[in-house]
Amino acid sequence: MSAFEFRHADTDSDIVACFVVMRQLRPHLASEAKFLTRVRRQQGEGYRLLAAWQDGCVAGAAGYRLQENLIRGRFVYVDDLVVVESRRSGGLGALLLDEVARLAKNAGCSWMTLDTDLGNARAQRFYFRWGMLSAALHFRKELA
Repeated sequence: MSAFEFRHADTDSDIVACFVVMRQLRPHLASEAKFLTRVRRQQGEGYRLLAAWQDGCVAGAAGYRLQENLIRGRFVYVDDLVVVESRRSGGLGALLLDEVARLAKNAGCSWMTLDTDLGNARAQRFYFRWGMLSAALHFRKELA
């Protein structure tokens, strides 16, 4: 087994290669074509898709954006973090977060933030182990 190569999915083929893994986190994603269209649209708004490649396949991915607001200053928001089911609990999620944190710090960010479902205790334990703390409640209202 070879080591992981971390690189952004910038080409159409690299983005499509992330679909199978990302669908494990976002099962509502209907097709590779719709995924590609959505990622391309989000990239226009600053979204980056970092993939962990191993032996030519995507083993995990992290979608993130560099942002700035009045409460945090410059920060990185992690939209998506997923590792293929067969690789979970092996440290790859932490390696992906480490790499996003490194990239964000180099870009002048002081904070990393993300949301996870209140019922997702496994993810919450992972984030606590990685050194993140819960700092707020996320509120939402559907506008449909």
